[in-house]
Amino acid sequence: MRADVAARRNGGGGAGGSGQPGPRWGRGSAGGRRGRRQRDPRPCGGAAAPSPQPHRRGAQRRCRPPPPSLRAATVPPPPPLSPRSPPRPLPRNPRPPREPEPPAEEPTLTYPLDFEKFWQAARSNPHDFTAWTELLQYVEQENHLFAARKAFDAFFAHYPYCYGYWKKYADMERRFDCSRETEEVFERGLQSIPLSMDLWIHYISYLQSTLDMNLPESIQKIRGRRVAAAGMDFRSDKLWELYVEWEREQGDLRAVTGIYDRVLSMPTQLYNHHWEKFKEHVLHNPPKDILSPEELLWVQSKLATDPVPKPPEPEGTEAPPGEDLPPGVEGKAAATDAQEDLDQEKIRELVISMRQQIYAQNEAEVSKRWNFEDGIKRPYFHVKPLERAQLRNWRDYLDYEMAAGSHERTIVLFERCVIACALYEEFWIKYTKYLENHTVTGARSVFQRACGYHLPRKPNIHLLWAAFEEKQGNLDEARRILRCFEEVVPGLAMVRLRRVSLERRQGNLEEAEALLLEAMHANEGLPLASFYAVKLARQACKVQKNLGKARKVLVDALEKDPDNARLHANLLEMEFGADVRQNEGNTMSCFERWALRSPLPDEAKLIFSQRRVEFLEDFGSSIHSLLTAYDEHQKILKQHAAAQEGPRKWLGRTRRQTPPPRRSRWPFGSPQLLRVRGGRGIQPLRLQLLVPAARLRRLQLPDAVELQPVLLAELSRGRPNFAPHPLF
Repeated sequence: MRADVAARRNGGGGAGGSGQPGPRWGRGSAGGRRGRRQRDPRPCGGAAAPSPQPHRRGAQRRCRPPPPSLRAATVPPPPPLSPRSPPRPLPRNPRPPREPEPPAEEPTLTYPLDFEKFWQAARSNPHDFTAWTELLQYVEQENHLFAARKAFDAFFAHYPYCYGYWKKYADMERRFDCSRETEEVFERGLQSIPLSMDLWIHYISYLQSTLDMNLPESIQKIRGRRVAAAGMDFRSDKLWELYVEWEREQGDLRAVTGIYDRVLSMPTQLYNHHWEKFKEHVLHNPPKDILSPEELLWVQSKLATDPVPKPPEPEGTEAPPGEDLPPGVEGKAAATDAQEDLDQEKIRELVISMRQQIYAQNEAEVSKRWNFEDGIKRPYFHVKPLERAQLRNWRDYLDYEMAAGSHERTIVLFERCVIACALYEEFWIKYTKYLENHTVTGARSVFQRACGYHLPRKPNIHLLWAAFEEKQGNLDEARRILRCFEEVVPGLAMVRLRRVSLERRQGNLEEAEALLLEAMHANEGLPLASFYAVKLARQACKVQKNLGKARKVLVDALEKDPDNARLHANLLEMEFGADVRQNEGNTMSCFERWALRSPLPDEAKLIFSQRRVEFLEDFGSSIHSLLTAYDEHQKILKQHAAAQEGPRKWLGRTRRQTPPPRRSRWPFGSPQLLRVRGGRGIQPLRLQLLVPAARLRRLQLPDAVELQPVLLAELSRGRPNFAPHPLF
């Protein structure tokens, strides 16, 4: 052992002291500084794993204990002292205590060579599905567990509905013998997409292959899987068949009957197949083994009230007293067995007839949904857009289920819909509006899934989520939703205005004003700043009842954006809303100082001039001001008419003075429209390139230029100079 320890301190690789360096992981390797103990990472949470080598293509790291040679070379630490054990005696010549060494550095994971390139491509654009698939394909090829975990976890934060990648993730954990992590991956996948039949079947098959079925807890674990919601899917027949076969293998025929009772009342694609299997199950097994004691007792009492006539006994089979029956005659024993067989047949017929009515009702429900189900061509998730026909089919199917179906079936259909239409905002909104009338917790969960995973950049669903939380009284959550979305997608006016209105409804006018001022400063020099100025002025005027403050906001905005007609109109409307007798001077200043002297278009100035005349006519206090405004309005009107008449005269003069078009010098003539008359009447106009026939003869292209048969008649009727060029 001392030789092994010395070999490892000198850089040896194992118990044999071969001199090769041992496994490393960063700077904290076993052959590093003296006295530093390497922390053994356990990537799978199970047995200790060896320190991984620098990555090589194709190298596999498995979550297993280290080999015996490495375990033999490892020096175990001394056992800790118990409280009752006597202290160890100190050495006679104790050494001075050494300075404490710095703590060992955390191990640094090494990833494949090109992992960083694919990782950065996916992280820089999280909505690029192709970049993510290339990253996952790369880590699968490299068979690197830690890189695969990092890639898959980041991928499912954006696309949790890809059930195929959940299966790949679980299979990779299973290849590395990480049983606990494999089961956790399955649980996470089924929590994200509980209606995935393939993922359910894959998980149950994994449990059957890894659990000991002789243990009752293993059987209870499989039976405890929540397949109720998945079983209501229209295409869940494979899951039900797997469930039935497993219970039959366990020998519990009564549980098989209970499963059939559930599936016969659910509209599924293979409903008729389940009915036939149920009848075979009843006919080939004794009733006492397939029916519960309560149902068997009820059936027997039902048959007792309507007794079945006994079969006639054969004559001469009863022996006289003291004599035995002749050989071959069974007597009463045979009659009793025949009666029992007859009772079992009657019980089977009654059991089947009782389920017959349930089967007929289920068949009617299937026929109502069959056309909708037939229109679903892509029930799984994909980033490619769906066809309009499929979207319309989903809308109609949801409307029918909400009107005629049960609440449970409606929820299942919505869950199926948001898997295939996860990137369509309208279906998530429809789902939340339906759930608001049933459960607040369910509606909140749908909002969180939609906004957190699938629609992180869609404004409408975020606004509805904030309004939902505000309606429930969660004001802080509503503020957080709007603020976080504005950080993700900055510059949206509708989101900023919703934040302002939220604060205003709660009486926080200062916070609302601060939000508007912040938006104005952030968009200074842009038309959006004037838009926010109008909103701030309206709030100051209508809510705070401060006309002077509102006027100052609009005047400051007009100085920065004088040609904005919206600012002038709002300033004028605000002045009109005040007392016209006391506010006549401010109103006239709005007309004369800002609107009519601004660089607005002539059409806008004409409108403001007309409104000035109307204002003075209705509310003016001086006739001189009215006459002056009227004269100025006439001048503006004449200038506008002259400006409109100028282009018309110029256009007419240029049209008369336009010289005739010159003949094109293009070798093959100019394009013209030719009406072709053929054997089928007049054909539509076609664009033909007309080439003079004499020029064709000079070009000597008899093989390339062939006259169309349809045009021969037209050419022989007085147009011999032109022929259509078929090459063009």
